[in-house]
Amino acid sequence: MYCQKLKREAEPLDKAPLPGEMGERILNNISKEAWQMWIAHQTMLINENRLIPFEPEAKALLKSEMDKFLFQGDEKPPEGYVPVNK
Repeated sequence: MYCQKLKREAEPLDKAPLPGEMGERILNNISKEAWQMWIAHQTMLINENRLIPFEPEAKALLKSEMDKFLFQGDEKPPEGYVPVNK
C-alpha cells in the first residue's frame, strides 16, 4: 500500500488502530512504520506536555497532532523540547 506519511509503498496495518472514520482513514493510508513513528511522537508529546491522555483537552490535542503528523506533515516538537542524544 502507498503510505501518505512516508510517501512510498510500505507494509499496511493489520487493522484500524482507532474506531470510527479516523481509524479507517489511518488503516487505508498509513503504514505500520508510519504508525510506529506516530506512537513515538505521541509519547514525546505526552511526556513533554505532561498530558493525562484520558482528559478531554489532552485527547483533543493528541487527535489534532495525530492528523498533523500523519496527514499534513506539519508536526512540531513542543516548545523548548531538546532531543536527548543517544
